[in-house]
Amino acid sequence: MIQPRKIVILGHFGVGKTSLIRQFVETSFSEDYLVTVGVHVKKKDVTINNDSVTLVIWDIEGTSKISETRASYLLGSSGFIYVYDVSRPETYKNLEEQVDYLKNQFPAIPVMIFGNKCDKFGDEISKSFFENAPYNQSLFTSAKTGENVEEGFKQLTIKTLEKHES
Repeated sequence: MIQPRKIVILGHFGVGKTSLIRQFVETSFSEDYLVTVGVHVKKKDVTINNDSVTLVIWDIEGTSKISETRASYLLGSSGFIYVYDVSRPETYKNLEEQVDYLKNQFPAIPVMIFGNKCDKFGDEISKSFFENAPYNQSLFTSAKTGENVEEGFKQLTIKTLEKHES
């Protein structure tokens, strides 16, 4: 039996953290914006290489600086997802700094970056801008359409299993 994995979702206010979790856990999306206060926790079982893994997903209230997040929310994490909104530059302006903070404070814990709201590419937003940026390691997701949401959570789960084995 594989131990449950605590996954913490971080990022600015309004980038779609709660919507990503809802899309992943419930396969649903709502245009209604609900502010997360504190933390909400959801669970979902995923299958990786014929093993069932329970993900305990912590939806943390948005903040512009991860260093201001309560340390108790981050302790015991198996993986982090940092989410930014491709349509709001202020949410990725300090992306490298935020991700570096996580990697320095929690060096053994894998971090994935989700560039959410990729369904807006082609409107006024150019995907090529992000592909050539320092944070081009992003997985582009859409909580609205479901694009890459399941895949992103599964990729992070695999990384948490690899870290645990080494």
